[in-house]
Amino acid sequence: MSEISREILSVGDLSRAIAASLEDRFDTVWVSGEISNFKAYDSGHWYFSLKDEEGQIRCVMFRGRNGQVGFMPQSGDLVEVSANLGMYVPRGDIQLTIQTLRRAGMGGLYEAFLKLKAKLAKEGLFDEERKHEIPTHPRSIGIITSPQAAALKDVLSTLARRAPHIPIVIYPTLVQGPDAPAGIISALKAAEKENAVDVILLVRGGGSIEDLWAFNDEQLAYAIAQSPIPVVSGVGHETDLTIADFVSDLRAPTPTGAAELAAPRKDQMLQELDAIMQALLQRINQRVEREAQTLDQLALRLSHAPPNPDRMREQIQGWQQRLNQAWLVRMESWKRNQTHYQSQLEMLNPQRTLERGYAVILSKEKDQLHAVRNPDELKTKQNFQIRLAEGRADVLFEEIVSKES
Repeated sequence: MSEISREILSVGDLSRAIAASLEDRFDTVWVSGEISNFKAYDSGHWYFSLKDEEGQIRCVMFRGRNGQVGFMPQSGDLVEVSANLGMYVPRGDIQLTIQTLRRAGMGGLYEAFLKLKAKLAKEGLFDEERKHEIPTHPRSIGIITSPQAAALKDVLSTLARRAPHIPIVIYPTLVQGPDAPAGIISALKAAEKENAVDVILLVRGGGSIEDLWAFNDEQLAYAIAQSPIPVVSGVGHETDLTIADFVSDLRAPTPTGAAELAAPRKDQMLQELDAIMQALLQRINQRVEREAQTLDQLALRLSHAPPNPDRMREQIQGWQQRLNQAWLVRMESWKRNQTHYQSQLEMLNPQRTLERGYAVILSKEKDQLHAVRNPDELKTKQNFQIRLAEGRADVLFEEIVSKES
């Protein structure tokens, strides 16, 4: 073939041909390297280069994929990626379109995670049939976490807002490092032995796979599965998944989410009780109206009955006895229901909390009393009021020493 008859390609045609050849030649590949020139655009897409001592290649990771990474990469990070090899035709650059990105060295940990997950799933530890139901109205809530964890503050704040009447028991433990699994197991055993809580929140903030590795411990998984107390896990962010999440009775996306799932809202409970009471009163009125109508019908029948005073008197007495008996039975049922609703309302009475040994400190500002929630609000040479189960006392602090809980 002469040069004149040979087909002449445009640059775009040649670039597309090269791109198609690369896509056909290479399947998904795993590549390791150091991130360079990392940029996260407003569109949510990531652009950077992967490099080592011998070369570099451009990379792109689109928003739909990078939302599952779990951390924000930076230039200089060593990572491993799975990607498709192709060419960005407008620039003529060979590039990797990344599907998965993880920190270098994560492959072994992830494989261990998948292996343990498959083993425990085969043993039935993740089956819904063996999981406990989370109580809708817990009498008390236990929290297993580190006392220094930011997650603890978030959980306590959420519980104080949603259900300030529910007592809280904290079981402190390490949540990171080689000693953390044994510490968490000990905290679970302590909660079981005390039997003082109705549900346990196992919480920790987000982190890398190494930071959260304590929650992938096999013995911890068995301890959670064997716990007679329901366990709600709130470990890491929504994209973080651990073995503890799968084996727990309920998994929350975050520590705050765990608190929201375990604690009912006080105002919502009061609204439900009010609705029940209104429905009860309505049914009572309806029943009274039906009975009154029945009496009217009986009276009408009596007015047309043959004039037999003795027989009529006996019928009236019989109907009156039946009516009284039915009314007594119904009243007993209503009393039982009323007692039940009163006991539920009594559980929400702040006085009951005080009778369990708690106290509340009140500060007076602008002729109004408000509860002191933070040690920083306590002042010397200022009157405060302490309310207890059997009375109240006015106090004046001479010295205040703040300590972390």
